[in-house]
Amino acid sequence: MERAVLSARGLRPQIAELLGQDDVARMLKELRRLPNLPVINALFSFLYSTDPEIKWHGVTAMGTTVSFLADEDIESARNVIRRFMWNLNDESGGIGWGSAEAMGESLASHKGLADEYSHMLLSYARSDGNFQEDPIMQRGVLWGIGRLAQERPSLVEPYTDLIVPFLESGDASVLGHAVWVLNKLDRNRFRKRIDIFKHDDREIQIYAHRRLQTYRIRDLSH
Repeated sequence: MERAVLSARGLRPQIAELLGQDDVARMLKELRRLPNLPVINALFSFLYSTDPEIKWHGVTAMGTTVSFLADEDIESARNVIRRFMWNLNDESGGIGWGSAEAMGESLASHKGLADEYSHMLLSYARSDGNFQEDPIMQRGVLWGIGRLAQERPSLVEPYTDLIVPFLESGDASVLGHAVWVLNKLDRNRFRKRIDIFKHDDREIQIYAHRRLQTYRIRDLSH
């Protein structure tokens, strides 16, 4: 473990440069040349970045690398998922910025991990579970669930009722992310709830197709 930590520290400047690239496919190709676990250990620090491009490229890189690690050593990959969970736990003493997003991307990228841990990701949206009170954290949870729904909808579809209460959020980004998730799942079921926002011109940003994009909530409702 000590060698992995030291290697991660040494890799950070190189990884920072890669995360700053616009070409995400090239970034992932370059990261693939490096050892998985030290890369993952280094990537954790970039999930906290105040630079949106660095943070989101870090999320993408984390999910891809965790998937590769899971194919090599599933128990080590499980430990990474547990680390996300610890970061999202009140007992950790910190704020798990980026952890829900990285967890969602990891589960979207690897079926085995998704089958094991999707219920935990969903628990962060449950009022009777590990509900996240902070709106910024809620955005991350919804994005992670939406990303999982994009790749593995059958794991999320039975729990769409968890998303509906977020439509009442006073935070435009939380509300918009909820509309975005529901539209990936069962729009017809929630048509009346979603159509309320068909004239909402507020703009939010969502990371989609590997880039941060600006959407009006009204556009997300269609």
